[in-house]
Amino acid sequence: MKHIISPTDLTVSELDELLELSEEIIANPKKFSDVCRGKKLATLFYEPSTRTRLSFEAAMLNLGGSVLGFSSADSSSAAKGESVADTIRVVSSYADICAIRHPKEGAPYVASLYSSIPVINAGDGGHNHPTQTFTDLLTIKNLKGRLNNLCVGFCGDLKFGRTVHSLINALVRYENISFILISPEELRVPEYIRKEVLEAGNIPFEETTNLEKAMPKLDILYMTRVQRERFFNEEDYIRLKDIYILDEKKMAAARSDMLVLHPLPRVNEIATEVDSDPRAVYFKQAQYGVYVRMALIMKLLEIV
Repeated sequence: MKHIISPTDLTVSELDELLELSEEIIANPKKFSDVCRGKKLATLFYEPSTRTRLSFEAAMLNLGGSVLGFSSADSSSAAKGESVADTIRVVSSYADICAIRHPKEGAPYVASLYSSIPVINAGDGGHNHPTQTFTDLLTIKNLKGRLNNLCVGFCGDLKFGRTVHSLINALVRYENISFILISPEELRVPEYIRKEVLEAGNIPFEETTNLEKAMPKLDILYMTRVQRERFFNEEDYIRLKDIYILDEKKMAAARSDMLVLHPLPRVNEIATEVDSDPRAVYFKQAQYGVYVRMALIMKLLEIV
């Protein structure tokens, strides 16, 4: 039995298999419409979510399975003080596989220690979000045709952005990858990412506060929102929330084949005028999230 807590829980070859299966699903979804009949997915969401929760549910329903769970801690026994360990012990007897989102870093890992069914981390605090990473990789591979020889820019909240941390960890395993990290000083990528991932792996990267200067160099621009829920100080959030806004003027400086990704939800960091630009692929990216979660469920349940 395998759990997915970090994107690196899959080897590169396993990840390539997952993406190939996802592309098979894209090409012929009806082929997989009944493979999970009789199987149940539990969605344990201690934190709000739209895309991740609904795409997990859509994925299981598309495979012919069923879904049970809760969408906030307030509607579960966590409100009464029940531990994650106790919850997963109980849920293991109700479902065949589980996706868990939690505001505390490490909570899905704790769940995996006590679970008798596969556990998928659907986001834990500012730590990891592996299925978003698999979604991002599928988007890049499908639309760029490769996962190597890329200059990837991350812009916005790089300190608390778990999607950023996860995707960096996944991309460094491919050849000729470089990064431009665009953020205010207060929201720089954490030191452990710089030291233990980028510097330790001799991965080329630069840090800057200037989005405009970075644009012409990028193959991929990964925009992120400044996350209000991660701030303890409202004044700091207000000061930083609109520091980067991608608009048509900035897009004019980018390469014709650059792709703009965003894990969503968007607030103000991408102007709506950019949505009609063919390089803006964040809504297509959300669609790919369903396919890659379908593939992951099948892999973890050993259906394929």
